[in-house]
Amino acid sequence: MEQIVWNDRYKIGVDFIDKEHKLLFTTMDRLLKLSEDEGKTEWVCREGVKYLKNHSVEHFEHEEAYMRSIEYADYEIHKRLHDNFREYTLPALEEEMEEMNYSTESIRHFLGVCIGWVVAHTLTEDLAISGKTNIKWTDIPYEGERDALEHTIRQLVQDIFHLKAKMISEQYIGQDFGKDICCRFIYRGQEKEKWEITLVYEEQLLLKIMSGILNTEYKKVDDMVINVSRYLSRQLLERVRESFPQMDLANLEKESLLTHAQLVESFERMRPSCSLLFDTGAGYFAFCATTAESMRGKITSSINNKNAMNIVNEYLVSEKAAWKEQKKKILVVDDSDFMRSSMVKLLEGKYRVLEANSSVAAIQTITVNKPDLILLDYEMPVCDGRQTLEMIRSEKTTAKIPVMFLTGRGDRDSVKKVMSLKPEGYLLKTMPEEDIMKMIDDFFATKK
Repeated sequence: MEQIVWNDRYKIGVDFIDKEHKLLFTTMDRLLKLSEDEGKTEWVCREGVKYLKNHSVEHFEHEEAYMRSIEYADYEIHKRLHDNFREYTLPALEEEMEEMNYSTESIRHFLGVCIGWVVAHTLTEDLAISGKTNIKWTDIPYEGERDALEHTIRQLVQDIFHLKAKMISEQYIGQDFGKDICCRFIYRGQEKEKWEITLVYEEQLLLKIMSGILNTEYKKVDDMVINVSRYLSRQLLERVRESFPQMDLANLEKESLLTHAQLVESFERMRPSCSLLFDTGAGYFAFCATTAESMRGKITSSINNKNAMNIVNEYLVSEKAAWKEQKKKILVVDDSDFMRSSMVKLLEGKYRVLEANSSVAAIQTITVNKPDLILLDYEMPVCDGRQTLEMIRSEKTTAKIPVMFLTGRGDRDSVKKVMSLKPEGYLLKTMPEEDIMKMIDDFFATKK
């Protein structure tokens, strides 16, 4: 049973605000249970939604009065977010439920948006009222902007997701680190300039976040996960805007969900001016920004209040189909250019083939791309196959990636030495190509 549970991490330290937040969580939890009850009536759901909406509006008024009383510096920003939610988001969701007779699907959409907005808003904007999570960067030199942005994002990941992020690349260009969800936002500044920002979440990260919010073990991405993620993302970007006033992300103009193929295509058209990849320990997260619209109109439909539910459902179906059709990834690690090109030529029709010419390059590629199988040369200079395998197995995130050794020696002692490391198998470089292909095919067939 999904359950929205209030806990101490949502406390901001202002007693009456904490009490009202707790009531908001309790009300959302009751509505969630109603949506799962097949015997519910439209009237019961309607009244539940009405109560949540009225309490939210009343809470905003109380919170705004408190901010005025303490002369809170960011009152106008905070109020603008309240106004947008109560004047646009809530009425649009309510209209959708009316049109769909308060169906389970429409209530889940309503709750997904509310959960994502309330959780992120509480952990960012509301915490800032009490002097917490308030990062401001002004007049920073150009060369310091990336470091400031990295610091801000790491802080926001800690505040919103309660995870410690470590940046592992400042040149993320769409490397495939597994199943992911890509949320793309275009903002229009006061001078009509555009900011295009894409947030990429590894699926297992979103499932971890959802499991924490809904107090259950979420095992697959569904409509609730997508909608919560969309509004967590919006709030995260709002905090980035506040931290860097010069970015002036004043108005959200478009929002879209990208497939991974569309993400890669956008990077091929135009590299983002800033593209950071983080490891949270629970999954990868990327922040990509540019001041131009790289998709140039070739993006899927923009999400709005009228079509959000349909687009989310279509996205889930397309992602599931794309994942089924996706080729397995094989990383070939060999210091010989000839050997690598031969393996690429042999395998690329059936598999996605990545290359690395050294152990260092291999570790970098493995960290981001997470191959399904590594073909590892045993006899490399400087750092040989044994040492490379030890490095792979020493890291929790890569330890279970299967490895087959490539070796040019087939004598008994050499084979015994290779197999003592317990790889998935070994391939002789002198084997016929059809035998190499069969061994790899058989490996994946067995794993499946």
